[in-house]
Formats: sequence, C-alpha cells, structure tokens
Amino acid sequence: MTVTVAEGVDLWTSSGPPAASGAAMVLVHGGPGLWDYLAPVAGLADDLVVTHRFDQRGCGHSSGPVPSMTDLLDDLEALRVHWGHERWIVLGHSFGATVGLAYAARFPDSVQGLVHCSGVGPGTSWKTDHRAASAARLTAWQRMRRDLLGQLEHRTWAEEVEWRALSWLPDFADPDRASAWAHEDARVHLTINWDANRALNAEVDGEPESLQRDRCRAVRCPTLVIHGDGDPRPTWSAAEVADLVPDAELVVIPGAGHDPWRERPEEFRAHLRAFVSGLS
Repeated sequence: MTVTVAEGVDLWTSSGPPAASGAAMVLVHGGPGLWDYLAPVAGLADDLVVTHRFDQRGCGHSSGPVPSMTDLLDDLEALRVHWGHERWIVLGHSFGATVGLAYAARFPDSVQGLVHCSGVGPGTSWKTDHRAASAARLTAWQRMRRDLLGQLEHRTWAEEVEWRALSWLPDFADPDRASAWAHEDARVHLTINWDANRALNAEVDGEPESLQRDRCRAVRCPTLVIHGDGDPRPTWSAAEVADLVPDAELVVIPGAGHDPWRERPEEFRAHLRAFVSGLS
C-alpha cells in the first residue's frame, strides 16, 4: 500500500501481521537512491513485532523529488504516526543505518531501540579503507570493466546489470557465492535514483565530524551495532558508533559481509531476535 506524507509524496510500504507484543519495527534500506530489499530481515522477527518496510521518497516505487536528510527523517516520523505506534524499533542497513541513527537522535521519544546494521561512523576517513578492500576483491579486468561501464552516459539493461553486479560483488565475503548474490540484486528492475544518491551523500559528507559525533551521543535508546568482519566498510568505523552511543552493544559477526543475514543467517537471526525480545 502507499502512504501519503508531506508535499503529497506517496511512499510505497509493506507491513507484516500484528504481533502479540504490540511492538513494532521499521526497516530502513540503504543506498542512498535504492529501494527496499529487507523483506528477509523482517521475516526473522515478524513473529515478535509487526514489521514495516518502505521505499524512501523518490526511490523504488515511491514518488517525490530528491530528498534531504530532513525529508527522510520527517517521512519516518510521519509513517510512525500513520501506523499509530507510540514508539518503535528502527533497523537501518548501510546508509539506512545513518538515517536510523539521525532519526533516533532527533526523535528520541519515538524510538524504543535502534539496530545499526552494516553502517559507518562519523567522518569520511572510512572511505579509504572501503575503496581498498572493495578493489582487492575484484580482478584487474573486473575493475577495468566496472569503471568502463560506470563512465557510460547510457547503459543497456544488460550493461546495467553487469555494472551493478561488479559494483556490489565486493560487498560479499564469500568468494564462491558473491557473484550469484550480486547478480541477484543487480537484476531488480528498478532505477537507481542517482540524483538522490549524490545529494544525500554530499549532505552527509559535508557535515562537520563533530556534529556527527554529537548526534551519536544524543541517541538515548538501547542500540545494537551489528557488523560483519568481512564487510569492506571497516569494522573500526562501526565500532566508533558503539563507543559514542551511550547505551550501545557492538556485535561483529565473523565471515559475514555487508548483508550479514545472507552469509551468516543463524548468527544474525540470533542476535537480532535477542535484541528485539529484550525490548518488547
């Protein structure tokens, strides 16, 4: 179903069945500029809480102009009000972890708990390690092909799938299954909103690092920072979030990449359910 928020923007949403606990969890996808892909994660806890997923404005199946971070936070709060939850658990993945943390800092009375999954901490210094780790997981030919396709002004669908797969392949720690997972994601027939990607990345990267640290310190809810040690985004950056947020626990899952629920499903499921159960 769609939910209309500010400026007449229609957000695509999907909700699970009600939970006996009455608790709720919203899942915030990454990108920026992508779409919801977190149905498998919602399914790990939808017997404990009612789960809500959505496409961010201007992305996936949702309408709207290029958003700012303020827009994304306001949309989250509008969805909470629409669904009638006094408070809810916020699970953000990748860039969605940045959104979720900012939401928890701005709307502390709305957030029961925060799951910061496969995200990064303040500043941009993590990007150097990320680029190096990602490059190391591609052959020289794959890097050349990825860069060549990325420079094309227009790509055929086959070229788009190839480029996405080469770009996302390094996110997986398992070399035997990385290509299959990357191609599975790449074949989703939705358009990446590059204007949103550029605008939101520029906004976050342009913030003073001191402001980002203060935002972490402003989060008052229990927080689970969960990260795969095989994620090319460095673990030390996620650990910094756990150090700064007052009530945070860091869980590092061995052998997991950027999507830990895929590569280490049992470990991820156990940690997520333990955290959610402790809140609800």
